[in-house]
Parts: sequence; C-alpha cells; structure tokens
Amino acid sequence: MSETFAARDAAAEDPAARAAVAGKDVARAAAAGKDVPGLAVRAAELDGADPLADRRGLFALDDTVYLDGNSLGALPAHVPARVQEVLTREWGELRIRSWDESGWWTAPERIGDRIAPLVGAAAGQIVVGDSTSVNVFKALVAASRLAPEGRDEILVDATTFPTDGYIAASAARMTGHRLVPVVPAEVPDALGPRTAAVLLNHVDYRTGSLHDLPGLTAAAHAAGAVAVWDLCHSAGALPVGLDAHGVDLAVGCTYKYLNGGPGSPAYLYVAERHQAAFDSPLPGWTSHADPFGMTPGYVPADGAVRGRVGTPDIVSMLTLEAALDVWDGVSIEAVRAKSLALTDFFLECVAAYVPEGRVTSLTPAAHVERGSQVALRCEDAGPVMSALIERGVIGDLRRPDVLRFGFTPLYVGFADAERAARVLAEVVERTPDDRPGAGEAQGRDRAAHRD
Repeated sequence: MSETFAARDAAAEDPAARAAVAGKDVARAAAAGKDVPGLAVRAAELDGADPLADRRGLFALDDTVYLDGNSLGALPAHVPARVQEVLTREWGELRIRSWDESGWWTAPERIGDRIAPLVGAAAGQIVVGDSTSVNVFKALVAASRLAPEGRDEILVDATTFPTDGYIAASAARMTGHRLVPVVPAEVPDALGPRTAAVLLNHVDYRTGSLHDLPGLTAAAHAAGAVAVWDLCHSAGALPVGLDAHGVDLAVGCTYKYLNGGPGSPAYLYVAERHQAAFDSPLPGWTSHADPFGMTPGYVPADGAVRGRVGTPDIVSMLTLEAALDVWDGVSIEAVRAKSLALTDFFLECVAAYVPEGRVTSLTPAAHVERGSQVALRCEDAGPVMSALIERGVIGDLRRPDVLRFGFTPLYVGFADAERAARVLAEVVERTPDDRPGAGEAQGRDRAAHRD
C-alpha cells in the first residue's frame, strides 16, 4: 500500500490526517499542472461532513477506488462469518431441521420485507428468489394476464438491458402479443387501447439516465395498461416509491447497490391489489397453498408468496439477508442526497482535470434525470479503462466507447471521486501506445462484464 493510500484510509477517521492527505493531493495536482488544487481540499471537507461516512467501515475495502458497485456491490465485512455459520451450523449440524429451526422456509418473504422500505413498499408485497430475468418473465406474463381483455400489445423500453428485451420478446410470443419497442420518453404517445403492459427500466444501465417512474406509471394506468418496472439500477441508490406511485409489478437484482453478492437472488414486487389475481407463468410447489400436500392440482398461495417457484437458494439468500444489515438506520433520502452530491462533484472534477474534448458525459446534468452513475464517452475507452484499473480506479466499459462509474453512497467518498477524475486525466493525456495495458486491452473487453 502506498503512503498516500494508507494516509487516506487513516483520514476516514482523523480530521488532521484528512488535511494531510488533502495537502499531498494538492501538491500532486499542482505538479501535474492542474490549476484547481482546491478540489482535493473540498473533497476532504465534504468527506468530513458526510453523515454516511461511518458506513464505509462496514465493508471489506482496500485502497482502490471502487466505482463498479452498480454491477457488483462490495462485500459487507460481517457477511463471511454469517455464511460460515450457515454452512457449519445450520447446514452442517442441523441439516434439514434448519428449514424450520433456522427459518429457511420463510426466508423469501422475510428478506423481501427487509428490501421493501428501500423501494417504498409496505410489507407483504415482495418475495425474494430466482434471477432478475426469471422474475421479469413472471412479471410480464402475469401483467399481460392482468390487463383487460382484447389488448394485444406489450411496450418495452427500447434502450433496455438486452436480457429484458429478450424476455419481453419471448413473453410476447408466448401470450400472442405484439412487442413494441419504445424509448421511455415516447411511451405516453405510444400507449393506446391495445396496450396490455409496459416494461421499463427505472435507470438506464448504459447512460445512468433516470426515467420518470411516477409519470410513466400514471400514463400507463390512464391508458388502462399494467406498469412493470425493472429497478436493478435504482434500488438502494435512490427513492423508488412503488406504493406511493401505484406501480403494479416490479423486479430487481440484489447484487448491485444492495451488496448481496455475485448472483444473489432477485426479487419480485406484486402490489397488494393485484395479488389475488396474479397468475404466474411459472407455478411451483413452493407457491402452492399447501406445498407439502403434493396434490396434482395447483392452487396458488395467498399474497406475494405466489411469486415463488421452486426450492429457495438458501446459502445465497441468507448471504443477502446478512448484507442488508448495512442499511440499518440509513434513510434512502440521505443516500440519494449523497449520490447526487458525489456525481456532481465527480463531473466537476472531470471538467477541471480532463483536457477538453477527451470525454463527453452521457449522464444527464439535471438531478431529476440522473441515477447514481456517470457514463463518459471516450475514444479508446477499452485501453483507458484497463489503464484506470491498473492505477487502482475500478469502473467498467460498455462497448464501444462508454466508461461507466457507479457511485455507491454507503462506501464511496468524495476523495474517491476526486482521485478517480485525476487519474482519468492522467490516463487520457497519454497516447494510446503509452498507456499501461493498452496493447493487451485491444480486441477484448477486459473491463466489461454482465450488468
């Protein structure tokens, strides 16, 4: 670990150390020809006043700047001990008794109730399990079955993460509907008497644009359609307000801002008013009204439980449950305030440090249109991201030319944002052949991975 990085870690707790780190960053910026050394000082001051600063200590972090929590959240430090307990005591000693004695059987609903406040939902409307893709399929087919008779169109976000589009196309074929791709801003004009359901992303995975969930949900309802939302890039980063805005169905993953771990189970929200009529295309034994009756006929359970399918993936589910402890005492409004401040500050640092014309922000400047990430269009984005990673700034790449930086307010600080912008400037100022890792980055997506 470098002296500067070690000092920066100490600065998290010690105001005097924070000032020392800021002074070194000022000197470095000045030596590099930057005429805005005050940004490092401001970063230290902002970190010192941050009401969420103590959350960082709850995570297993090193001296890198981790700006990829919008793809995989950092590990909460207490989770390994909980996983060890699940493996050695609950599975190793109690074995099958743990379905009752350790609460395994009720985990999908219990953990759903812990996620509920983070997305603005009352208890009893979220069930955890399966992948996001599987839950998108369940929600969209169920939405088409909830819609009034005679409607034969499904509108889908034309800018969606590809899997949502693939699933929507399959759901349309299965239900005999016509799929209509529409950019979110044009959804109100595309809605009509034939629209059965609308599938939209709350935040665009590529640009970080925040779409108008209240307005688009209201437009769908005014047209008599059912609104389905994908919350993968918003849950845990900003207020969602599922109940307040009358959302019908929603899905989301838990391995991004909720820090549940790689491949952690997703969740399905079914508004209480729809639960009695919710008709899942994947009825399974654990969503049966009498799961251990083993009867040949399917009778759905009451409530959100009917969103379950098969045996819960207990180890990853209980890992997620433990990870959610980091949210105790945290308001999503405070998270949103810090997220906006972080992304504002990062964009300010980029504008100050990076030579004009080398990067262009694709992320909206308006707060009401911004999620919790910054996407920068950059020539030679692949080599640039590889060089950033080698320099300890972890973001990711979206081909062909988008650098993505996700800001997770629970553990990302303002000094992280300043350092990331400064290192980005140093990287892009070099020629492509001079950048560390530039050659090996050609022709492959080293920094790109599944969203």
